[in-house]
Amino acid sequence: MRALLLLALFVLGGPSWASGEPNCRAAREQVENAFPLPHASQALAGKRLNILVVGAGSSALPGPDGEKKAYPSRLQQALTQAFPQAKVDVSADVQSRRTAEDMVKALGPALAKARPNLVIWQTGTVDAMRGVELDQFGEALEQGISDVKAADADMILINAQYSPRTESMIALGTYSDLMRRVAAQQEVPLFDRFAVMKAWADLGIFDFYATTKKLDMAEGVHDCIGRLLADLIIEAVKQAGPPG
Repeated sequence: MRALLLLALFVLGGPSWASGEPNCRAAREQVENAFPLPHASQALAGKRLNILVVGAGSSALPGPDGEKKAYPSRLQQALTQAFPQAKVDVSADVQSRRTAEDMVKALGPALAKARPNLVIWQTGTVDAMRGVELDQFGEALEQGISDVKAADADMILINAQYSPRTESMIALGTYSDLMRRVAAQQEVPLFDRFAVMKAWADLGIFDFYATTKKLDMAEGVHDCIGRLLADLIIEAVKQAGPPG
């Protein structure tokens, strides 16, 4: 419970950078990808891209403007600017306290409703907090990826957020490492949020020790994640080559 409280304080952290706007792409080298997104490429050729974000609490922000400032909305804005000829729609199936296994159980109806060309699956934080067995976590990841591929959609995994306040109490890095291995084995892109946020912390771009009641830092982090995630998608679409 103490770890959960500390992580919540981090998400609601206050002023996050020394001055001016954060340099989101200072951690660009952490966003590496060797796998294409053929379904997303095909959808963009047809001038419509449907993206479904599946996640837990850290995929959302509180407050009346939380939805439009969270990274799914920021991602939609960035991709709309990058592909002005296409209609980009990003929907979100986000609920707090869901493990990877919980999300897999809800994935079928979500896929049927959204009919996405691309699924972005953020998971790992709740599993780490609850101490879910790594084998069980890995099996859930593989099942979710298999279900998305069977629905003729691409997949991007997003691992846990980095938090220096909880790193010594929760094995976030262990679960993030497993997600990297599964992503490589299943040949799906991974947005390494853990490494990106740690790089921001090391570079002094965001101060993840700051704790106030303001939402400035959380909003800045979500905006940066949306931008970098768009960069990954754009590059992966290019890798897919001309649509078949």
